[in-house]
Amino acid sequence: MTTDKVVLKGIYTLLITLDKPQTISIGKRGKVSFPAGHYAYVGSALNGLESRIVRHLKKEKALHWHIDYFLQKARIEEVIYCLTEKGKECAIAFQLDQKLKPITHFGCSDCRCVSHLYYCKSTHILRETIRNSFKESSLFPYGMTVDRSKDTSRKASFSKGKIQTVA
Repeated sequence: MTTDKVVLKGIYTLLITLDKPQTISIGKRGKVSFPAGHYAYVGSALNGLESRIVRHLKKEKALHWHIDYFLQKARIEEVIYCLTEKGKECAIAFQLDQKLKPITHFGCSDCRCVSHLYYCKSTHILRETIRNSFKESSLFPYGMTVDRSKDTSRKASFSKGKIQTVA
């Protein structure tokens, strides 16, 4: 008897904290200055939501996307996601673009969005703006906090509404 693993498809927003202002080299894009504060990164994973989110949590990984470089200096605090078969991350980015400060040309090289990374001084305002953006796009968001009670440098698991880091 075989058990086929269900591959979750969806879109997500990472709530990220950068503790101090930094200039970070973002791959081919070059150096970008980021103020300290809270950020929202919008992405999609139509071939494996769980594995994509777990990948973002890993510190040791090949640096491929803009967000990979940013996450070397910042930390994910929470993930807001929605299960969907459609890539609606640009609809969420458009909503966030109306209400938050975009980091222009970040994470959107494969679409026409202004950005997929947004800045806000307040984590509370950021979280509410993201949730409202999902709802305004007729999507129903779920949220998960990142449990950093264990070493986050190697592995992570995604289950039961919480992302657990595993040593």
